Amino acid sequence: MKHAPSADPSRTLDLERFLPYRLSVLANTMSTALAGAYAERFQLSIPEWRVLAVLARSPDLSAAQVAQRTAMDKVAVSRAVASLCRARRIERDVQAADRRRSRLRLTSQGRAVYDQVVPWALAYEDALLRGIAPDARAALDQLIDELTMRARAMAAARAEPDPTAAAADAVPSVASDNKMLRTLGG
Repeated sequence: MKHAPSADPSRTLDLERFLPYRLSVLANTMSTALAGAYAERFQLSIPEWRVLAVLARSPDLSAAQVAQRTAMDKVAVSRAVASLCRARRIERDVQAADRRRSRLRLTSQGRAVYDQVVPWALAYEDALLRGIAPDARAALDQLIDELTMRARAMAAARAEPDPTAAAADAVPSVASDNKMLRTLGG
C-alpha cells in the first residue's frame, strides 16, 4: 500500500493566519453581531437585509441579479425574496414577455424598514471603524476592492473551459494561479 508523502512542515497551513479563513471569521463575526439586531429590531435575517439594501439602491433587479451583486447563494436569495414578499416588504412583477423572469422592488413598507435600518447599520460601521486612522481606512478599502476583483477573476477563470486563454488578459497571473489550484486539487 502506497502512503502519501508527509507534509513539509514549512508548508503546513496556519489556519489562524490564512487570509481566506481570517476574512471568513471576520465576516461571520460581524454578520452574527448584526443578525441579532436585525432579527430583534426589524424582523429581518441577514439575507433579507442584503436583498432590501440592494433593491433600495437598484430597483427592478431579478433574483439572479441580486444573487450576483451580493455574492449570495441563489437558494438563500430565493428564500429571502419569498419571505420579503410574504411580509410585503418587496414586490415581484412578472415580465409579460417571459413569465420566468421577474423584477423585484421595495414596497413602501420595505422602504420604511430600509430607512430605519440604515442609520443603525451606519452607526455599527462607525463604531467598528472608530480609532482606525483615515489612511488605514483608505488602504483597507483599496485592499478589499483589489482582493474582490482578483477573487472574482480567479472564480471566472475556473469556470472557463480554457482558463489560460480566458483570464490572462484581465489579470495576468490569474491563469497560472488557477492552473496551480487545479494541480493542488483546489
